[in-house]
Amino acid sequence: MSVCAVVKEIVSRLAPRYGEGEAKAMARIIFENIMGWSAVDVAIKANETVTSMTLDRINAVVERLMANEPIQYIFGNAWFYGMKLKVTRDTLIPRPETAELVDMIVRDNQRKDLKVMDLCTGSGCIAIALARNLPFAEVSAVDISAEALAVAKENSASLHAPVHFIKADLFSREGQSLLEAERYDIIVSNPPYIAASEKKSMDSNVVDYEPGLALFVPDDDPLEFYKAIFSIGETALNDAGAIYCEINPVYVDDLVRLGHERGFGSIMTERDSYGKYRFIIARR
Repeated sequence: MSVCAVVKEIVSRLAPRYGEGEAKAMARIIFENIMGWSAVDVAIKANETVTSMTLDRINAVVERLMANEPIQYIFGNAWFYGMKLKVTRDTLIPRPETAELVDMIVRDNQRKDLKVMDLCTGSGCIAIALARNLPFAEVSAVDISAEALAVAKENSASLHAPVHFIKADLFSREGQSLLEAERYDIIVSNPPYIAASEKKSMDSNVVDYEPGLALFVPDDDPLEFYKAIFSIGETALNDAGAIYCEINPVYVDDLVRLGHERGFGSIMTERDSYGKYRFIIARR
């Protein structure tokens, strides 16, 4: 089969499940990872023949995609903020909305030598993006998962982004004391914020593959991470600093109230590119 025919076959198989646009994107990712080809390479080599061995590898990937396995986990990488990051099932797959959070921070903070702390860092995507885009920033990244931190450290090293990694539990007195020992200009977090009861309405490729530890919170306390973040921020945030968080739009009003109750006089909410309230910025 020619390259062109293989691409058409991939799209025809995947489009009923993922939609044509997503299927075409997946075809590009498959050729990028298996062949090392860009979209331009695929177009230029459209009439070349695909070997049977390569075709077998492609078909194996398509079968896994048809079983709802995320393509990022199949190949072990994901693009975020112009960076190719390692991802595993111990880390969330970075989302476009999280890139919007990084955009906001970079837009608002171009002063040099800022101290930044990223809570619930996962793959390290936020911390590494900020280390590469804020001038001479000193960035720390925190997670409770040793496995996630190992991935984040690997990403930091491969991208030459200096980040200090800390293993800590935001809910323990020991963890909070450790994080409150320094002062930061920016505290940022994309914490777990999906209530457990929402799981039944979510896609299986998220629920079955991505780490529940990084996604879900109890129905009876869906703001538990934000309570911990604001608590740490009361001590660890510099007077002129700000907390930036990705949030569940369902709880935007509750989060604004919580921020005010914790002594943050300025609470701003921002919508994402889909028009949903997705971010909160808290200042004293």
